[in-house]
Amino acid sequence: MIIDILQVGPLAVNCFIVGCESTREGFIVDAGGDAEHVIAAADRRRLNITHVINTHGHFDHVGGNRAVVDYFGAKLLIHEADAPMLKRAADVARSYGLPGDNSPEPDGYLTDGMEIMLGKHKMKVLHTPGHTPGGCSLYFEEKKKLISGDTLFADSIGRTDLPGGSYPQLIESVVSKLFVLPDDVTVYPGHGPATTIGHEKRHNPYF
Repeated sequence: MIIDILQVGPLAVNCFIVGCESTREGFIVDAGGDAEHVIAAADRRRLNITHVINTHGHFDHVGGNRAVVDYFGAKLLIHEADAPMLKRAADVARSYGLPGDNSPEPDGYLTDGMEIMLGKHKMKVLHTPGHTPGGCSLYFEEKKKLISGDTLFADSIGRTDLPGGSYPQLIESVVSKLFVLPDDVTVYPGHGPATTIGHEKRHNPYF
């Protein structure tokens, strides 16, 4: 399975280009900005991008949606609870003094336990609210790889002081949805370096 990581946008979001080497089907997760670089990276892999997926609706994770969706003709997916954020992304970015772009409306909604095939690989959606109401993590069980969005970071967790955030809910999401996964699952957060479930269970100061 292909997983390429690009740091995009003014807040250095990890954007993931995920692909099946056999079928050349691909997903782009969190097209947060620098759309031309995201598109070029997917094209270099010669992937047929079928879906653009947002782990949550914050402006720094959705800012490149429009350009990437338009270029590939891909379907856009996000959890329904975060979908309203897509049309406010530009205004929120400007409130921080940053450039931003609104996203198109989603073509469908992520739901807890939903499974989506990526060529020969299966991706399972885990609803992990707390950073936002609709925050989701994406789990490739057979490859032991998890894209955690802004739910879980290396030695940290997502902030919960933004509108819709909840610290107790985030802690519950991590404990009940992520820490039950095998220790050797590699975790790819929405910002910063990769880690593992085992490392976070043993060393994350929030737990």
